[in-house]
Amino acid sequence: MKQLLTIFSIIISFAIMAQFPPPVGQIGTTAIYKDSSVFVAWATNCLVTRGYQDISNQSLGFTTTGDNTMAIGKAGENGVISLGDGGSAILTFSKPIKNETGWDFAVFENSFNDDFLELAFVEVSSDGINFFRFPATSYTQNLIQVDGFGTLDATKIDNLAGKYRALYGTPFDLEDLSSQSGLDINKITHVKIIDVVGCIQANYATYDQYQNIINDPWNTPYPSGGFDLDAVGVIHQNNSGEINELSNSVSLFEVFPNPIDNLSVIKYYLKESLPIKIVISDVLGKQNFVLIDQKENKGFHTIKLNNINLTNGIYFVKLLTTKGNLVKKIIINNE
Repeated sequence: MKQLLTIFSIIISFAIMAQFPPPVGQIGTTAIYKDSSVFVAWATNCLVTRGYQDISNQSLGFTTTGDNTMAIGKAGENGVISLGDGGSAILTFSKPIKNETGWDFAVFENSFNDDFLELAFVEVSSDGINFFRFPATSYTQNLIQVDGFGTLDATKIDNLAGKYRALYGTPFDLEDLSSQSGLDINKITHVKIIDVVGCIQANYATYDQYQNIINDPWNTPYPSGGFDLDAVGVIHQNNSGEINELSNSVSLFEVFPNPIDNLSVIKYYLKESLPIKIVISDVLGKQNFVLIDQKENKGFHTIKLNNINLTNGIYFVKLLTTKGNLVKKIIINNE
């Protein structure tokens, strides 16, 4: 009985925490309809790293619904792509997004009502290498799992994509990241959407800025599982800025999972044929392991990392091109 009272006490504590903007149509909502005149542009390219249909049962494989093109262009017109548990999408634009007064861009999901909400973290980058996450908050109780068809209260959610139903974007203000060193909030070239797994089990949980476990509908063991990305609409565009030359040639460079294990791969997408070299080096730049050094064709490429023989530690994966370089930090921990 005492344990039950403790659980109910915690649930009540979450219930009375600060309230955030409510669902579509209610006073104080921040939802923005897809046809609003505030949108001046939409994403022009999207590359997705699929997550599992069910991260706790990986034998089901990855999600398959939709493709990269379905997150390009205006919301509600081109289908959606399902990210799966922990999957992610990186979107780019014809011109950078910039910070001005109020909201600067919005992310659209395809929820069929105001309560069935599948959530995602949002990160941005001004160089395509370093990404910075919006400070997300979830005050949804995290002692009882929201099941695969369960519901959420939008007033308990902030700075997480998927807060609003289909055709209504969840907006983000770049001013929230104004103190981040290494980020130019007036020249955002990449927006990254990362599915919130939603599981409250410690092995799979994801956390908000206060280290609260984020509870959302789980599990969703279907080809359409996880966050369903519809579109990203731009509100403030930097018309004088240009995406750097490398971003016009390489629109994806990721290592996943990280820390490295036998399933880890490097994924990259070339928008044109390009001579490239991919090297793993130690923190001193002395130990180098060349993975590839040749001209690669336009398209999506994957390199498996199950055959590298490096001691435990921190390393850097470098993608070197004639138009610039990209770098990712990786951790090797062979236990």
